[in-house]
Amino acid sequence: MSQQANKLRIGITLGDLNGIGPEVIIKSLLDNRIVNLVTPVIYGSTRVLSYYKKLMQVEEFNYGHTKSRGQYTPKTVNVVNCWEDVIEITPGKPSVEAGRAAFLALRQASQDLKEGLIDALVTAPIDKKTIHSNDFPYAGHTEYFADAFGAKDYLMLMISETLRIGLVTEHMPLRSVADAITPARVESKMKIFEQTLRKDFGITKPRIAVLSLNPHAGDNGLIGTEDDSILKPIINEWKNKGKLIFGPFPADGFFATGNHTRFDGILAMYHDQGLIPFKLVAFETGVNFTAGLPIIRTSPDHGTAYAIAGKNQANEGSMRQALFSAIDIANMRLMAQQEAKVV
Repeated sequence: MSQQANKLRIGITLGDLNGIGPEVIIKSLLDNRIVNLVTPVIYGSTRVLSYYKKLMQVEEFNYGHTKSRGQYTPKTVNVVNCWEDVIEITPGKPSVEAGRAAFLALRQASQDLKEGLIDALVTAPIDKKTIHSNDFPYAGHTEYFADAFGAKDYLMLMISETLRIGLVTEHMPLRSVADAITPARVESKMKIFEQTLRKDFGITKPRIAVLSLNPHAGDNGLIGTEDDSILKPIINEWKNKGKLIFGPFPADGFFATGNHTRFDGILAMYHDQGLIPFKLVAFETGVNFTAGLPIIRTSPDHGTAYAIAGKNQANEGSMRQALFSAIDIANMRLMAQQEAKVV
């Protein structure tokens, strides 16, 4: 097979067409390294891309319409049109029509992933309110993909060059978090975390830090017993198996002292405990990766950013890094498959 035929096919969903998704996608794909390295496939609409191309005045951004499923043009940005209706494009203004369009792109990309027509998928931000419907009754992308690909469990994992933070609970009200921190749930997330660090990031013996649920790790039971009764026994059990698992660490001091730099991964108990330090460190280059799925899905770590949509102000760093992360993980899995065949 030729070198071109061996190139990875990386799908990219357009996200909410009134958000910054189209802008950061266009800006990212202006980077010739990506088009030379892989075959990009955008799921959305050539009309939407044409609108933003003109708005941003980037004549050098070129693309072609994919007429047959899976038949992509080399060294070109390929576009799969996912809807026929003419939808009004109103940058910065949410609409139900835009939410429906985002779902249609997501559905088509998911189907192509299942059929092996693309090798990985990068999802641009959606508006969780406008996309919500009978077809999309999920809290976000992560839950959608877990259901679509039959994953019994998964791990929302935020990654950058210096941090990898996984979440035991994701999009959940804070009042429900403590009840959700069960031995079974923590064990499952830890297992996925350890496996993905080895399989997807090539770390032979990963060092994982576990953050405490309560302030001061419960202060010997004075401000909560979960850290002593749930987290410590699990950590000790994993240590006895030879795994490099440590904690539980109080989150405030853990990051303040730079302790996070000593670990390959950090397991946080809830959304803001992990995402606040992560976005402080890597907001413009951070990536959301759904670990534990049979497919590869990454996304930038920001939302639709309606306030700056259509103003050509969005920073594409996180989207570009999401593309490179998807490529790296796909190559890592491909290498493992090839090594398994040799053995």
